[in-house]
Amino acid sequence: MSLVVIGLALFAAIMHATWNAFLRTGADRLWSVTVMSFSGTVVAVPFAISHLPVPNAWPYVILSACLQVAYSVFLVAAYKNGELGQVYPIVRGSVPLLVTLGGALVVHQHPTVPQAIGVALIALGIMSLSLGKGRAATTSILFALATGVIIASYATVDAIGVRTAGSSESYVGWVLVIYGILLPTTFVALRGKLTVDFRATETLKALGGGLVALVAYGVVVAAFALGPAGPITAIRETSVVFAALIGRLFLGETLRPRRIVACVIVALGAISIGYRS
Repeated sequence: MSLVVIGLALFAAIMHATWNAFLRTGADRLWSVTVMSFSGTVVAVPFAISHLPVPNAWPYVILSACLQVAYSVFLVAAYKNGELGQVYPIVRGSVPLLVTLGGALVVHQHPTVPQAIGVALIALGIMSLSLGKGRAATTSILFALATGVIIASYATVDAIGVRTAGSSESYVGWVLVIYGILLPTTFVALRGKLTVDFRATETLKALGGGLVALVAYGVVVAAFALGPAGPITAIRETSVVFAALIGRLFLGETLRPRRIVACVIVALGAISIGYRS
């Protein structure tokens, strides 16, 4: 694997942790994540207009968009009483953990030795973040774990849906467009009204966070086009360490040695699960 691919994967990890930092600092996080979605919708519209998925792909497109709305709502709830350096590693670490355990229980795909070690490491890291002094609130931990379940669910739906659609551009474009319609609708249903002043600093920050999220997605897609998916996915999981560092440097969060060790353990566990030679 070339240094360019490694660099792209690391950059994607940093960008993913960064957009979560944008969300974590929002005064109204549900509003922030809703405005963030505008960036993706604007970019996706041209792809959606020029490409239509095959009819059989529409249930997957709609289900993925609905799951991503749920992901946004639950992530916001997780950050309500939890810091970036606590919530983010639990969310990201729980995804490969749940996918591996689900594969073993549902379709009897028994994990390899590295995957089994990875499961143990992630479980240990999450328990360390969830217990003891300075831990996140129980509600935040539960919402973070639920968010991980939702991510694993829509990742599974997308894996099937993009193959059914026959075109990744049409599939992703329509998922983002429908998500960009459903999330503001959800906000209005919960709050009664969505007000956006495009000259306000908070709006510009949210739109910037949305662009960072798009960059993170685009960079990792570029990396996948140049190198093997397994190692790239594994390297990207270092984002949990970057999240802890960003939380300390830019959000003023406490970075105790225990939290650093827990984040590193989660990252190593995710790498063990995701790596393929």
